[in-house]
Amino acid sequence: MTITPADWQSREALILAPWAMHAHASRGRVHAEQPHPFRSPYQRDHDRIVHSAAFRRLAHKTQVFTAYPGDYHRSRLTHTLEVTSIARTLARALSLNEDLVETLALAHDIGHPPLGHAGEDTLNELLAGEGGFNHNRQALRIMEFLETRYPQFPGLNLSLEVLEAQATRKRDGTAPPPLLETQVVDAADSIAYDTHDADDAIELGLLTLDELIELPLVADAAARVRDRYGLLIGVELRRAVLHELVDFQVAELISCARITLAAESINSVALVRAFFTTSASPGGGRIVTPSDLVATGKQQLEQFLFQRVYRSEQVMRVRVAVQDKISRLFGWYCQRPAEMPAGYRQRALDMGAPRSVADYIAGMSDRYLDWEYQRCLGVG
Repeated sequence: MTITPADWQSREALILAPWAMHAHASRGRVHAEQPHPFRSPYQRDHDRIVHSAAFRRLAHKTQVFTAYPGDYHRSRLTHTLEVTSIARTLARALSLNEDLVETLALAHDIGHPPLGHAGEDTLNELLAGEGGFNHNRQALRIMEFLETRYPQFPGLNLSLEVLEAQATRKRDGTAPPPLLETQVVDAADSIAYDTHDADDAIELGLLTLDELIELPLVADAAARVRDRYGLLIGVELRRAVLHELVDFQVAELISCARITLAAESINSVALVRAFFTTSASPGGGRIVTPSDLVATGKQQLEQFLFQRVYRSEQVMRVRVAVQDKISRLFGWYCQRPAEMPAGYRQRALDMGAPRSVADYIAGMSDRYLDWEYQRCLGVG
């Protein structure tokens, strides 16, 4: 059987809603390429992310809990896969472009440096005179410049819609209004890190499920679990409550989005963008956004996690240690840029050592940074 480009276009025409981003309407790429004989543009983007070095390194980058024993808690890669799973469910329920959604979800964290947010904050401080450091901007640098896998262009040469979505995550006002596919990934990311950071924190003994259940959003989830399953205790109760917390938020997002799409008579990508620009709603013109009640519950959960987990004595003690490690390694490389691989050495000449050193360190996994720290500074 002969496979033609029209096959994926026919499939999209059959299953995608008019408010979804159809691949045939893509604005293309920065560097023009011949169409693939049987993969859509967003399928190609998906595969380019999966095959990139930056994506592979997520397996050994900390999500939140640096230097904690055990292997239960999330890495950047497992977090990314969980975001992708949630985003795909939302996309399918809303008849959006799943290829684009999965691409955006898989790519959303590739700019994170090692050692969690401590790594990002440290690099931002070290680059204060060089424009700072932000993992969303860094992801764009990887996509457009740093990840060199093809001989005919720099970067990954992803579709303009993928680059646009990543630019939206920078939140600097320069990107166009977000597609529904972008909004879905942002919502999925929020659900994933709230719920799974709580799960990891309980597993590591930083808080208890009883403390978590005192929060209204979690208490409601626990009540539904008890109604459905009766008496559960321990790990069974925790897993059931956290699963319900994810499932409820996903279902609520789908319901709210469908109501808004119908109420606003949105039947095109152009109207999705126009609604974002003109709406005075609390969601800021986002269609994929929780109700006010759930948004309040999420805010309470996030404030609780910030105080009890992200700024806990245990986490902060480790944070100080890893920030010192990154700072010392950064200074060592800035004084010795010739110690970096060839591409980074050349960029240090072109753009200055600090930015090139930051690019190099940001691309490291946690364990590789430890090896380099020991090699370069002679300490573990």
